[in-house]
Amino acid sequence: MDTLGIIVNGATGRMGHRQHLVRSLVAIINQGGVPMPDGSRVQLDLVLVGRNEAKLAAVAAENGLENWTTDLDSVLNDPRYPVYFDALSTSLRHDTLKRAIAAGKAIYTEKPTAETFEQAVELARLAEEAKVPNGVVHDKLYLPGLLKLRRLIDDGFFGEILSVRGEFGYWVFEGDTIPAQRPSWNYRSEDGGGIVADMFCHWNYVIENLFGSISSVYAKTATHIPTRWDEKGQAYTATADDAAYAIFELANGTIVQMNSSWDVRVNRDELVEFQVDGTKGSAVVGLFGCKIQPRDITPRPTWNPDIPDEHDYRADWVEVPDNTVFDNGFKAQWEEFIRSLVLGEKYPYDLLAGARGVRLAETGLASSAQGRRIELPPLTSVDQAEAAVAPAVAKAL
Repeated sequence: MDTLGIIVNGATGRMGHRQHLVRSLVAIINQGGVPMPDGSRVQLDLVLVGRNEAKLAAVAAENGLENWTTDLDSVLNDPRYPVYFDALSTSLRHDTLKRAIAAGKAIYTEKPTAETFEQAVELARLAEEAKVPNGVVHDKLYLPGLLKLRRLIDDGFFGEILSVRGEFGYWVFEGDTIPAQRPSWNYRSEDGGGIVADMFCHWNYVIENLFGSISSVYAKTATHIPTRWDEKGQAYTATADDAAYAIFELANGTIVQMNSSWDVRVNRDELVEFQVDGTKGSAVVGLFGCKIQPRDITPRPTWNPDIPDEHDYRADWVEVPDNTVFDNGFKAQWEEFIRSLVLGEKYPYDLLAGARGVRLAETGLASSAQGRRIELPPLTSVDQAEAAVAPAVAKAL
């Protein structure tokens, strides 16, 4: 059995610990490694990196791991660990990824890959020049609901897809009487907060991998709740957007409407849902569930506001069964990335894809500030991305 050494930077943080370490990497170790096409397995050797020795030691002990360090340079220079994973806060990521690329490490990283489109493109260029394999977390594509949606699309269930309507969000308490469910930095733009920066990177890879590339964006952001209370119970001014309402036009003509809000009370089955309408059928998809309505069982409503409509429209939808066992989405993508790395295959969700996500967030904020629709040229190469940097920066000013 081969062994692959991985540097896990940010292993004590919320995402790095819960999703990537415990539910993905340690789970892979406990199952005996990553299964390969030839029947062999690749086992993992992890070294945890962070700033707090006590937290690192505790996390390592809880997960049966021995290797940890607060000295990132020491492991970047260690040939036993050819892969670098980054789950740090976004403000730190650009610098650490540059150091890892310079050290010749294969890169796998959380998103956003950088705070600005310019920085994200720089990372893609550096990785290309250094010829280091690289990948960016695209976890939602591996969740049961979206996997079912992918299957419907591939089977031609929808016919021509006309439109997609997405609703994401929930009520995040202000923090005065009931503690907030999200850290206070999320609501301070000076600390990298904002729902656009947080979610538009997700919407970019979901949209472009399921429905098509985004050719334009019109967005309106809002800070609906101007005062919140932090972890110490102190009131502070919210300077970041806590809601965003966007229209994305795709190159193939499909229109995507996406509402994202931390100020909405949930009246749907899941915290995020997408309704996909096509000429032959429709679907309502969450992270786990997927309901469909084919054309031949679609009801024929008639608008009449003078009498109550007693038709049960929800009963006209059919739940798509699982038909298979779905693994944790983060773990499934880790396994896919490791297989591509070991086999020497190019990974599709790379730093260039990550840069497109950062561009969408940056352009969404510019669209709201300028009150206009902004076109997005294709970015299928680093050269195209670099050519788009200057105009994107100018539009954001």
